[in-house]
Amino acid sequence: MRRKTDMTDWLGIEDKKVIVTGGSSGIGASIVDELLAVGAQVANFDIKDGERTHENLYFFQTDISSRKQVEANVAAVNELFGTVDGLVNNAGINVPRLLVDEQMPHGKFELSDGVFDKIFEINQKGLFLMTQAVARIMVKNKRGVIINMSSESGVEGSEGQSPYAATKAAVNSYTRSWAKELGKHGVRVVGIAPGIMEETGLRTIEYETALAYTRNITIDELRKNYSKTTTIPLGRSGKLKEVADLVCYYLSDRASYITGVTTNVAGGKTRG
Repeated sequence: MRRKTDMTDWLGIEDKKVIVTGGSSGIGASIVDELLAVGAQVANFDIKDGERTHENLYFFQTDISSRKQVEANVAAVNELFGTVDGLVNNAGINVPRLLVDEQMPHGKFELSDGVFDKIFEINQKGLFLMTQAVARIMVKNKRGVIINMSSESGVEGSEGQSPYAATKAAVNSYTRSWAKELGKHGVRVVGIAPGIMEETGLRTIEYETALAYTRNITIDELRKNYSKTTTIPLGRSGKLKEVADLVCYYLSDRASYITGVTTNVAGGKTRG
C-alpha cells in the first residue's frame, strides 16, 4: 500500500535555508509562516521585526537598498545556516502618485524625484543587491532558487501607481534575464505576480488617501472597490496562503524544470 504523505514530505523542503525580504507583514509574513510550517529555516530581512518567535526563524534588520547591510547580513546568514538554498525577494513599497496633477501642479500627490527614487531604490535596486549577494553563494554551490515577487500591475499598469508598476515590469525582466545567466550554474529564477488579494493590514490611511486622490474617487468608494470581483473569473480575492503555497512549491525539487517565468496568482484576472 502506498504510504500517505503530508505536504512537508511531498515538497521535501524540510531544513531548506531560505531568506525572505519583507517578511514581517503582508504577503511576506504569510510566506514566512508557510515556510516554517513545512520545516524550512528562515531568515527574515526587514526594517521592522514581525515580533514572532519560532525556533527556525531569525530576524536581520536590513535596509535592502544598502549594499553594506545586504552583504553583511547575507554573509551572516550563510555563516549561520552553512548555505542559502532559497531567496524570496518580497520586500517592496508603493506610494501612489499622479504623473501630472492638473489641480495641484507640483503638489503632494504629483510624482516627485524623491518618491520616484525611493520606490526604485527598494523595488529595483534592493532586489538587485539581494539577488547578487545570494547568487554568489548559489553559483558557488551550483544550486539554489530565487523567487521575485512581481505584481499583475507589472503587465497591466496601474492608474496612480506608475512607478510601482514600472518596477514590477522590471522585476519580470530581471527574472527572465537572470534565469538565462544563472541556469548554467544550476540556479533557478522564477517570479510570482499576485493580483487582487485579501487585506493585508498594509492599506494605511495615507496610502488609501493618496490612491483615492489619484483616481478621483473618495476613500469610501475606494474601499468598496476592494470587494468588487466582477473582473476576476474565479469571483473572489486571492488568499495570502495561495501565494505562499506557490513559493513553497517553487523552492522544492518538484519545480526543478521551471525557471525564467512569472506566474500570475490573480484568479484569471486580465485586462479583457
